[in-house]
Amino acid sequence: MEVDMCVPLPLPGDIRYRYDLGGGAAMDTGCYAAHLARLLGGEEPEVVAARAATLRRALAVDRAVTAELAFPSGASGRLRASLWSAQLLSVGARVVGEHGELRVANFLMPHLFHRLRVRTPHGVRTETVPGDATYTAQLRAFAAAVREGAPVLTPARDAVHTMALLDAVYRAAGLPVRGSALD
Repeated sequence: MEVDMCVPLPLPGDIRYRYDLGGGAAMDTGCYAAHLARLLGGEEPEVVAARAATLRRALAVDRAVTAELAFPSGASGRLRASLWSAQLLSVGARVVGEHGELRVANFLMPHLFHRLRVRTPHGVRTETVPGDATYTAQLRAFAAAVREGAPVLTPARDAVHTMALLDAVYRAAGLPVRGSALD
């Protein structure tokens, strides 16, 4: 499995690079990649190795990070997150299994451009799913949970697991986890 969330977004002075505010590529774009890797893998991965590129002036803050993952089932994965991507945009995933391959283009903002492509021995199928912006869907789900007691679609426990994965990525890359005091 490969999951990418790489954007050429902020300049080095951007708020996203402030360590005291939890800045860095893993925290900003990597949380989406880590969540999707966990979702597609169906289990909690272990970080086998990670590397980070940092800003010269703020060595604890990653501008890009790559992590190699191992899942309990034996599957392997890689996640990449970057705020200083050389590509215009790389937001997607690729999963290869015994019976085929899944490619996901733009899992973050499907209302703008997205595509699911499934290849099996029986052929190739491409799908798109119409809908609103993901933030609109999140707001509707939140309002339904508050107003009507509807179930929370992504419980807080899920975020805790994603953050644990990001902490492991930081440790493996030799960077302090967010929330640690810098001396």
